[in-house]
Order: sequence, then C-alpha cells, then structure tokens
Amino acid sequence: MSAPMTRDPAVAAACLVAGGLVALPTETVYGLGGNALDPRAVARIFEAKQRPFFDPLIVHLADRSWLQRVAQNVSPLALRLAEKFWPGPLTLVLPRTSAVPDLVTSGLDTVGVRVPDHPLTREVLRLADCPIAAPSANPFGRLSPTTAQHVAEQLGDRIDLILDGGACRVGVESTIVRVEGDSLILLRPGGLPIEDLAPFAVRIERPTTVEEQLPTAPGMLPQHYAPRTPVRLWKAGETWPEGRRVGQLLLSGTADPRAAACEVLSASGELVEAAAGFFEALHRLDACGLDMILATPFPERGLGVALNDRLTRAAAS
Repeated sequence: MSAPMTRDPAVAAACLVAGGLVALPTETVYGLGGNALDPRAVARIFEAKQRPFFDPLIVHLADRSWLQRVAQNVSPLALRLAEKFWPGPLTLVLPRTSAVPDLVTSGLDTVGVRVPDHPLTREVLRLADCPIAAPSANPFGRLSPTTAQHVAEQLGDRIDLILDGGACRVGVESTIVRVEGDSLILLRPGGLPIEDLAPFAVRIERPTTVEEQLPTAPGMLPQHYAPRTPVRLWKAGETWPEGRRVGQLLLSGTADPRAAACEVLSASGELVEAAAGFFEALHRLDACGLDMILATPFPERGLGVALNDRLTRAAAS
C-alpha cells in the first residue's frame, strides 16, 4: 500500500508532530521529512531510505529567525548569505546547537540548514513549529524525486504521507557550502549557481582529499543519484555500444538514430530549463527497459556544474 497523498499542509504538519514521515515538496526536489529534534523520527528517515548513518541530513527552517534553534556562532558572512538567498536552494553548514541530535549530523559539530522556497512546505514548518530534517525522498543513492508520483513509486510503502505540491521548479538539490571566515567551501554544487555566491566571499574552495573521505554534507559520496539503468558519460563521435538497447540524455540537439529512446532537456540549450527536467527525464529513461543511458556532459558553467556533478556520480554507480 502506498502512502496517502494530500495537498493540505495542516494534515502534513499533524503527521510530523506525531512523529510521522512526510514527503514534502521543495523548489529543488521532494524531501523525506521528519521532526529534526526527535531522534526516533530521524532514525525512521534513515530506515526508510536505507541510508548509511555516516551521511548527514539537511535541516529545513520556516525562515531565518529559526536559525538560533539549530545553529550557533553564525558568522556575518553566513547571515548575509541567508538574507540574500533564503528562501532558496542554498544550504549553509554551520556550528550546531545541542538541540540537534547527533543522528542528524552523523556526529559532526556542524549542521546543514536552509529555508525551502515552496509555500506548502513553509506552511507545514510554521504549523508544525519544528525544524524538519529532510533528505531527498528516494531510496539512498537513487534518482531524486521531482514529483509526488516519483515518491509514491520509490518510497510509498515505507512512509506515512505524501504532500503533493506539484513538480519541483528547480529540479536539482540545493548548493551546499561551509562558511569559514570570509571564505566558502563548496561541498556540493546545486540549484544556486556558484557564480551567484562569488561576490560575497573572498575565496570559494573545494574540500580537501582528507575531508572527502567521509561526507560532511549530503551528496558527497562518489556514487549517488543513480537510476537502475547504468549511466555512461558520452560525447558525439565516441564509440557507440553496438548490439545494446541504448537511451540518450542530451541538453539540446537531436538523438542518434541508433538510440532506442532519447530525452532532450532544452531545445534552446537553456540550463535552467534543463535542470528543472533533469531527474524527470532520467526517470522516464529508466522506465524504458534500456541496457544503458548515454549522457552527454553539460557546459561547465551555471547550473551545468551541478548537472555534471549528478551525472558523474550516477555514472560511478
């Protein structure tokens, strides 16, 4: 039996207050929400997703004034970023308060926080009056859901409720940065282009190799975001896998005549449009009974950075 669906934020809030798990729409992807301050509810999130406990969760807030509930010693730069980009697809990794259970942060002394830009989920937060821990509402490592139906198909029998807020507008997960003084550490590229952050920081750096041994934020594992069908990065002119049923994922252009299925994300090559339809296109290709998906990399700018990150991790699986 799949979880019931509702469009009523009051019903979703009541379920969360009672310790339930609710799939919630955001502007990025659907999240699997539970009361972030209730260790039992948080443990149920890990169980439902079959997510390893070393992979921390993002905590969602109703607005900036809630920061003091979960974070402390928030730097001036972090406050400027929150004021500029919240609500929106930016997660800030900040020193946590003792109110946040260790399970949420995988024992780290920092917590990832953001304010989602979806009116239904922000209303749920206000009605429930608690921060909500919400990783993507999918089995761990698989394709992120951008519609309520994706959630029902992947997790419907493991959770209590699905709040249907329509298709996600941005379509890829939030950008995650750790704030260190006047600098930012980019932990995951996402729905906010890194170019938008550049004017606010002295430097934007990538994590060191040591930092990447265990994730300090979601989406940092080398294998992630994968459909059941194997994904291979492919460019025009490379060897075509003959004798295989092959699908293509393209930013723009036309399919190779040998492809059994093809998804073109934007006829004009527009990266915002491509990001919004990225996971939806992979879900459709995954349902075609293909032997593999050949995905052409995106331009390495704007949202193309986040899309290439998702493709690389999907192909690693």
